Amino acid sequence: MRVGVFLFGAVEMGDTLGAGGTEPTSRRYGQPEVLRAMRRLLDTGTLADELGYDSFWLTEHHFQHEGYEVVPNGLMFGAFLAERTSRIRIGTMFNVVGQWHPLRLAEDFAMLHNLSGGRAVLGLGRGTVPREIEPLSLGRVSIGSTDNPDARAADTVNRQVTAEAVDLLLTALDNETFAHRGQYFQAPPPGIPDRGGEVEELTLIPRPVYPYDIWQAISSPGSLAEVPTRGFGGVFWLVSRSLLQARWERYAEVYAAAHGGAPEPGEKRMVVLNTYVGDTHEDAMERARPGHDEFWRFLGPYGWTRAYLGPDGGPPPAGWVPTLEDSVEQGVWAVGTAEEVAAAILRLRDDLGGLADLTIFPTGPGESYDATEEQLRRFARDVRPLLDAAAEVLVR
Repeated sequence: MRVGVFLFGAVEMGDTLGAGGTEPTSRRYGQPEVLRAMRRLLDTGTLADELGYDSFWLTEHHFQHEGYEVVPNGLMFGAFLAERTSRIRIGTMFNVVGQWHPLRLAEDFAMLHNLSGGRAVLGLGRGTVPREIEPLSLGRVSIGSTDNPDARAADTVNRQVTAEAVDLLLTALDNETFAHRGQYFQAPPPGIPDRGGEVEELTLIPRPVYPYDIWQAISSPGSLAEVPTRGFGGVFWLVSRSLLQARWERYAEVYAAAHGGAPEPGEKRMVVLNTYVGDTHEDAMERARPGHDEFWRFLGPYGWTRAYLGPDGGPPPAGWVPTLEDSVEQGVWAVGTAEEVAAAILRLRDDLGGLADLTIFPTGPGESYDATEEQLRRFARDVRPLLDAAAEVLVR
């Protein structure tokens, strides 16, 4: 089992965390706090490399004066991290395709991948926050969400733009020369003069000189159909245990229909699991609760609880926010002693019929980086050996 680390990249929020803390919309952090967060993130990524984690992921977000996610370019951050590390793979969950020109995304990814010795992982997503995607796409693309119900129809355009942009991105990465004529992108646009002629095709410089992996978020029926059809790895997060198992199996079915054979058990799919390790169950729950509650104060308005089960066992009602107990019971958070966290992961592996790629989200947004580093050490020292021992027994 490969184990990665995923962090939002928040500023440290101190005692404002949790259900009784300062309202997110009232927060405004300055540049010193943002710079400190970025430097501590580099330290944390370096520690993850030293501790033997397989990958380190941040996320692309913009304009967040509230301080939850302050790294706008995971590829640029990854270049700094690559210089400080030797083996860990570096990715973004996710590069929001609609916020990029696909050729710039292709160039930047290829540069990081090549100069890191093939350690970059290409993560793709459609976005979450209208405040970000609309300014960066010059108003051409939006995203429907609980927070933005009037733009639900825009999801169709978002999906179309993303699909065509990914087509162009892959064409550029994988071919010596290319041209693209689509509904949303022309590459090159017709009629560009160059040295007495017109530009009819382009060559991406640089292109990847190492093999590369692509992972995409799966959080809707549309992505559950598209991602396995393309052959990308699928990333599942914040999904209750029963729904996760159904989506996991559906991915394999769609993949098999598209590619003539199902992936190996556990392959081509990744689970992101929120974790917290404590000395006792009670200690872990107490320490995890502020970060858990802050997590949902941040993401609840965007409808991210939609893959939970509500109190009646059906879809969660509008405005419902899970407790930490709900999250643990539904298998979205693994909280407790090292033995309890390992047992939760092994149950997940068994329920899914195999788990090759696990990424942990080890602390809530806004917690101190000292706490995050402690959690990385505890997981590596106390949980990972239990997983490795269980894997050896399974092989025998």
